[in-house]
Amino acid sequence: MGLSRKTILIILAFFAIYVIWGSTYLLNKIAVTEIAPLYLSGIRFIVAGSIIFIIAKFMKLNLSVSREQLINSCIAGMLFLGIGNGLFVWALRYVDSGFAALEASTQPIMILVLMRLFDGKKIKTRSIIGVLCGILGIYLLVSQRGFTSNENSIIGICMIFICVISWSCASIFVSKATLPKNFFINAGYQMITGGIILFISSMVVGEQWLSPVVWSQPTLISMVLLIIFGSIVAFTAFNYLLRNVSPEKVSTNAYVNPIIALLLGWSILDEHISLQSIIAAIVLLTGVYFINSKRIVRPRISGR
Repeated sequence: MGLSRKTILIILAFFAIYVIWGSTYLLNKIAVTEIAPLYLSGIRFIVAGSIIFIIAKFMKLNLSVSREQLINSCIAGMLFLGIGNGLFVWALRYVDSGFAALEASTQPIMILVLMRLFDGKKIKTRSIIGVLCGILGIYLLVSQRGFTSNENSIIGICMIFICVISWSCASIFVSKATLPKNFFINAGYQMITGGIILFISSMVVGEQWLSPVVWSQPTLISMVLLIIFGSIVAFTAFNYLLRNVSPEKVSTNAYVNPIIALLLGWSILDEHISLQSIIAAIVLLTGVYFINSKRIVRPRISGR
């Protein structure tokens, strides 16, 4: 007996959030070597958001939202994409893509800590173990000899930490905020907002805007893949899974994405993977597992 259509879609959706989101670290790393980071992310999300609205129009979806929904979508777009993605891509100029993915995997830990601080949520024993594993993993990751002595690496580490805080705040915010019911439309508004913020930020800091006409082939291919697959396909797949399987199963992307990023960075960009980084990865992902196995909030992610 063959697989049902729904089962096939679920398998494809998991492939998207595992492999596509895991590969966005590599694609961003390739593109940011040639294109200014804020300008890069601004193009990615403006184009992706525009495509979403065009598709929605063809599908005859209602694009109208209330004032409250629009404001909340804009706030989410600013936190997820304007700050979270913009600074993250900037940080990739200073750290390897695999390292960045591992540090970003601490988001569930940060969510737990923020909920404790702002909502007074009691942290369960398994989650405490997860937090301790996360602290140990981060220490192992950033304390490697010859790494933290590099001033630019320290800048990259701090930028990613700010991104993790921003993503975590956004995850908590959208779990409570009133947003457009259609996740596709919601994503479009968030991406357009994030793209505009990134473009304005790029102008303020005086980034050089390199015309797509002169981009190298690797950069052009990376941008197309980021827009179509990283920003549209994977995000749609993520939301589809949230509606068809348990959140715990969907959250397993937090374990797989860093591994995919590490392997791609090592095989394609010749990024070095030290034994200490491998140990840090195991400890970090163990911590994420302990936290996600007793999940308190279900984060909604706008794409990376």
